[in-house]
Amino acid sequence: MPSGPAPGARSQRVRRAVDFVAGCLGCILLLLILPVVGLAIRLDDAGPIFFWQRRVGLRGRTFRLLKFRTMVVDAERDGPRWAAVDDERVTGVGRFLRACHLDEAPQFWNVLRGEMSLIGPRPERPEFVVDLERRIPLYRKRFQVRPGLTGWAQVNCPYGSSVSGAALKLDYDLHYIRHQSLLLDFRIVMLTVWAAVRFSGR
Repeated sequence: MPSGPAPGARSQRVRRAVDFVAGCLGCILLLLILPVVGLAIRLDDAGPIFFWQRRVGLRGRTFRLLKFRTMVVDAERDGPRWAAVDDERVTGVGRFLRACHLDEAPQFWNVLRGEMSLIGPRPERPEFVVDLERRIPLYRKRFQVRPGLTGWAQVNCPYGSSVSGAALKLDYDLHYIRHQSLLLDFRIVMLTVWAAVRFSGR
């Protein structure tokens, strides 16, 4: 008698369906807030509204992550560097967008495209990944799942802007990879919403 799909396969299909619905709803939200947020960004610091940045995703493949621009134009003219708390490159509007996590809203487009998931380890920049893989054991295990718009590390760790911060977040990412479930995903979503309404982003 033919057997049905494995529980893991069913879970992945449900997860992708949830991601697709969330991506569609998130893109609708993005269109609704775009006129206001876009105007605020342009008035605060003349330049592009959106910011594209290369990130490392599933199986180590790179993709272009989309965000609202929160830093001044040419913020990295001296080369890539970690973002920091009270980073002087962040604009006034950018600080507000980061505090309520609205700067990440354009990434619903990445979720819809299948480059990201709603929940998972946050994608890191390839310029930093090379060094982090060399210095942090098991770092490549993060790439076993799609990167997320939010994740277990994001709701449990302070902002990581160093190798030691990345190592701490990796512990939470590996916990999520080992124990991922729809119930855990729901908990992460609720904690993310709570962080947004408390303006606790950076």
